[in-house]
Formats: sequence, C-alpha cells, structure tokens
Amino acid sequence: MNNDWKDRLGIVFSTNPDFQYETQEETETPTLPNHQQKLRVRMERAGRKGKTVTLVEGYRGTSDDLKALEKLLKNKCGVGGSSKDSVIIIQGEAVERVKAILKTEGYNVK
Repeated sequence: MNNDWKDRLGIVFSTNPDFQYETQEETETPTLPNHQQKLRVRMERAGRKGKTVTLVEGYRGTSDDLKALEKLLKNKCGVGGSSKDSVIIIQGEAVERVKAILKTEGYNVK
C-alpha cells in the first residue's frame, strides 16, 4: 500500500484493505505541426491597469513548446511577456509584428 502523503489527495485514512488512492495524472496533448495550428492574435487592455498587451490564443501543444514559442516572440519583438493556459501574453501593442513572425514560422494566424 502506498503511504506517500503527497498521493493521498485529501484522504487521511481508509479502513478498506483494498483501497487504492486515485491520482489524477494529466497528460499533455502532443504539439500539432505549425501549419495545423490556428492561432488568434488580438490586443487587450481591459483588466490590466491600462497597460496594453498582445494575446496569442489557440495554441495546442505541450507547455515546453508553448514556452519556446513565447521566447521566440519575446526575442523577436524585444519585449517581455509570459504564457499560461495555452495563451501567450506579449507586452505592448505588437499585433502586426506578432502576426508577421507567426506567419514566417508557418502558423495559421487570424
């Protein structure tokens, strides 16, 4: 029986001798090729204290590949940014620049 406290998921003790702790292992979806990705690029200001950001939404793939694309966009635009939940956030108003970079990399961009 596995007694590792990290795997208990809120269950302290069970009297059932056949009880198995259920872990929810999330598997990442494999990354689609660039030409099959359908990315949406838009600008947003609401909820960001008046700061303008460029959002790249719709990326389907692993978090490592998302971080690599984020790094590429930040380097080519010369700005900061972040990524989470399949959305890349680039600081500033760089919609046209980001679209151009993504098209040269082979992505479908709207």
